[in-house]
Amino acid sequence: MEEKPEEPKQKEEEPDELADLAEELKEEEELEEEVEAKEEVPTAEKEEEVKPSKEKGKEEEKEIVEERVYTVPLGKALIQPPNKRTARAVRMLRSFIIKHMKLEAHKEGETEEDETPARLIIDNEVNEKLWSRGIEKPPRKIRVRAEKDKEGNVTVYLAEGD
Repeated sequence: MEEKPEEPKQKEEEPDELADLAEELKEEEELEEEVEAKEEVPTAEKEEEVKPSKEKGKEEEKEIVEERVYTVPLGKALIQPPNKRTARAVRMLRSFIIKHMKLEAHKEGETEEDETPARLIIDNEVNEKLWSRGIEKPPRKIRVRAEKDKEGNVTVYLAEGD
């Protein structure tokens, strides 16, 4: 006799659960339709209008005038005491790029106060590569890619494949 009352309880629970699931599905579908309707029209137009202006600004700022790939020898950094070697390697890299990319174009006799001086920017990846083995063991050489923009600023990146 105990089995008979259990079966009707299960039958009563199943329709309720199905009804609840059906309601939840309907609500989810309605929400998805509302979200899709909102996202399609306004955001697409806004993104198209905003993106070109940002991209144009970036392209103008980062117009590359000159790009070169160098293998910078850093072996002479080992002349320094062990706790100063990587710092010396960074200075050597900086002086190498300044020399080869002709960053200091101002002559001693000329004074141009209106123009801002060109800068050397070393990318974080290059710095991490130099410091990867600690202060005492910098790499003997490093391959870098130097880019000079129209303002005269030079940015140094790791060469591809390194």
